[in-house]
Amino acid sequence: MKFNNRLFYLLTAAVVFTYFLILGLFKAKGFLAPLLTAVILSLVVLPLSQRLEKLMKRPLASLLNSLLLFVISIGLMALVSFQVRSLAKDWPKIKETMAPKVEQVKNFALEHTPLNQNDLKEAKNESSSMLTSFSSTSNTITSFMGKLTGFTANYLLTFVYIFFLLNYRHIFKNFLLRIFPDDKDERVKSIISKSTKVAPQYLIGKLMLMGLLAILYSIGLGISGVDNFILVSVIAAVLTLVPYVGNIIGLGMAVVFGYLTSGNPTVLIGIAITFTLAQFVESYILQPYVIGDRVDVHPFFVILVVILGNMLWGIIGMILAIPIMGILTVVFLNIQELKPIGILFSKKQFSD
Repeated sequence: MKFNNRLFYLLTAAVVFTYFLILGLFKAKGFLAPLLTAVILSLVVLPLSQRLEKLMKRPLASLLNSLLLFVISIGLMALVSFQVRSLAKDWPKIKETMAPKVEQVKNFALEHTPLNQNDLKEAKNESSSMLTSFSSTSNTITSFMGKLTGFTANYLLTFVYIFFLLNYRHIFKNFLLRIFPDDKDERVKSIISKSTKVAPQYLIGKLMLMGLLAILYSIGLGISGVDNFILVSVIAAVLTLVPYVGNIIGLGMAVVFGYLTSGNPTVLIGIAITFTLAQFVESYILQPYVIGDRVDVHPFFVILVVILGNMLWGIIGMILAIPIMGILTVVFLNIQELKPIGILFSKKQFSD
């Protein structure tokens, strides 16, 4: 009876703790998202920073690495911006190409579904009125400007965090060593060393994978006749940083700049074949060899943390979910009391 009461209290405490933890993470997005992004990125450039520190002082090396990441991020945003402008330029052509296809869909719906002309007209009127009210509301503009200001502030703050994390990293390491007993120093140093390697190994492997995917996409989309196929291929490869969803967005971009601008079904078939073959090669050939066991997390828990990351922080949560989960798994596996949780999350241990 006492055992059952204790188990009940433990489960209740675990549920309450999990609820408030998730609620706290959701509420603290504005503070934690740029900070954790900076932590992951600083770990990625840490090896480069350590090499530069042999040639110059640490503050200068930290500043150069922060500026390097800033320039790379600006380049990626410029690529996306260029693609958006290209889409806006081709929009009249896309509307003209898609007009007969939309009419075909409407006729199919009228013939094979219970819908009638009045239903379609009402749906069109509702959508147009929603768009009109959306575009004419001053609150929408205010909200957009507020979000843009918040994004810009967090974006710039991330690189400030990176500089301080790289420049003062010894402070955080000493703090971790001091909060544990002296006889645990070697264990703590081992955990720090292993966990700090997870994010760089994962992202470096992901960058190599993105480069190979960009080449595969360029070949397939170029043969298929997609406009701006090199730029579309690069952006589609970069979008794979967002697990699962990125591939769908990349496919949608290729369809927009290929099939919708030309209206040629052959182009659509070529796009479908390109992405199908590329995803097959990525999943079964490139990923096992390029990324391999760089992040020791079972695929089931990868899906769970990606979904949870999206629920909490949106796209940035999906990107950060896997490296953070990998770091936590390493920590759990190297702490005896938490090892069962690490074994549960681990891909290697799970298969044994």
